[in-house]
Amino acid sequence: MTLGVIRTVGDRAYTEMESARLVVEAGLARLESPAALLAAGTAMLRYGTLSAGLRLSSARYPDRTAVIDELGTLTFAELEERSNRLANSWRERGLKPREGVAILARNHRGLLDSIFAAAKCGARIILLNTDFAGPQIRDVATREGTDLLVYDDEYADMLSEVSPRRGSYRAWTDDPGEDSLEFLIAEGSPASPPAPGAEPKIILLTSGTTGTPKGAPRAEPKSLAALGGLLSKVPFRVNEVTECCAPMFHTLGFAMSMLTLGFGSTLVIRRRFDPQEAIDSAARHHASTMIVVPVMLNRMMDLGGRALTGRDLSALRIVFVAGSQLGAQLCREVTAAFGPVVYNLYGSTEVAYATIATPEDLAVEPGCVGRPVLGARVAILDENGRRVPVGTTGRIFVGNVIQFEGYTGGGNKEVIRGLMSSGDVGHFDSAGRLFIDGRDDDMIVSGGENVFPVEVEELLYTHVSVREAAVLGVHDEKYGARLKAFVVIHEGHSLTEGEIKDFVKTNLARYKVPREVVFLGELPRNPTGKVLKRKLQDV
Repeated sequence: MTLGVIRTVGDRAYTEMESARLVVEAGLARLESPAALLAAGTAMLRYGTLSAGLRLSSARYPDRTAVIDELGTLTFAELEERSNRLANSWRERGLKPREGVAILARNHRGLLDSIFAAAKCGARIILLNTDFAGPQIRDVATREGTDLLVYDDEYADMLSEVSPRRGSYRAWTDDPGEDSLEFLIAEGSPASPPAPGAEPKIILLTSGTTGTPKGAPRAEPKSLAALGGLLSKVPFRVNEVTECCAPMFHTLGFAMSMLTLGFGSTLVIRRRFDPQEAIDSAARHHASTMIVVPVMLNRMMDLGGRALTGRDLSALRIVFVAGSQLGAQLCREVTAAFGPVVYNLYGSTEVAYATIATPEDLAVEPGCVGRPVLGARVAILDENGRRVPVGTTGRIFVGNVIQFEGYTGGGNKEVIRGLMSSGDVGHFDSAGRLFIDGRDDDMIVSGGENVFPVEVEELLYTHVSVREAAVLGVHDEKYGARLKAFVVIHEGHSLTEGEIKDFVKTNLARYKVPREVVFLGELPRNPTGKVLKRKLQDV
């Protein structure tokens, strides 16, 4: 198959068979005891694939550590029992299948308890962004239909006006009372909840970097290709340790935490990201995988070589990164620090995954996002929906088996011949590697020339004094539009607007030189590291 495209029944059959082979190779499929098979099969029939993965791991490895957080450790058997108890307590309080369970929590066991318990109740699971402001959270919670609310104590004030009919329950709290998850878990029955008669549904929210976040529901996967796509590029294995730094309310952190637990591997999480603690924890727990967004890697690299000195990271085989653009310069720095272990995924909340760049890809082209994964279709189309030649920039369209079902508030991404718009523009090189050239609404026409801000951003990151950079188009009376750059410099360095302009002029065409440069102490970002360009518009 070319570029992983599924075009015929034969291709689909091949993809499923190849996915099955990869699942066996990863150690996920093996001869099981009748008890383990019965437990997993029953969970699948009752609650769907989300809970079945945990049930299988708890049957296979009941005493293995499933989760390490700031409260300590939980085994797979304990995690399974906690979610049973919580689900039964919620059912007693009136929670019904297909009702909405909204969760506003950082990375800790309470978030996992809530996800699995809600799944066992057949609920719609709404993962709220912990970076939202109070009004935004209230609006989203109301819009998505919140029947039951779970939240960390730190968000209590901003949720005071949300009064779901099935109650509000505190996840992370220093004062556990009758409205805390721990109370409900302690009093709930450990028995497996009855079948809810409805499959759970996950609702992930878009990043909202340019507007109001939208709900993007996704049904549980019914095909091995959903897992095979990842395994076709990344060597995940069972019974390992994953250091998950990415927030679990986001697609990356959620998907990777579910995969980790389904693989019987240990998930290491903390409520807040600290670059040195993440490195130390990966060394201390002999993590084989680290899940991060690019800004987290940037902060690790800012620590300098001392951050890795004396830390044994020999077990680390995979640094899995997604969520925003990695960039060639940061990729080089991370590879130099950790070795050839970087896997860079390209996708979105709506289209899920499209391509993954392996260490081999990045060694040749550190700025690429790799080739399409098994079972994915990726095409570059022009404004008329026609494929463009190799090397030509166009709109990126993606097809796979786990795309979202349309926004909860109505509407969808543009679809052409079964392929969904990712919202980005890019191009393929002659080796089939994909490069992202920017957002399809970021391109500006300045003096008659097409300009993509991301190209200038990439260049600025290579300057020895630049720590962060963002470039966007703004209105210009003379040229129609012009580039405006926002730059954060490294501590102890100095840089002027003229030096920035000269640097760009030396390396790129004259019309790509920003006409204005603003120096900031930091760039506004969401928890997954995406720059909030709507906030920069007012600077």
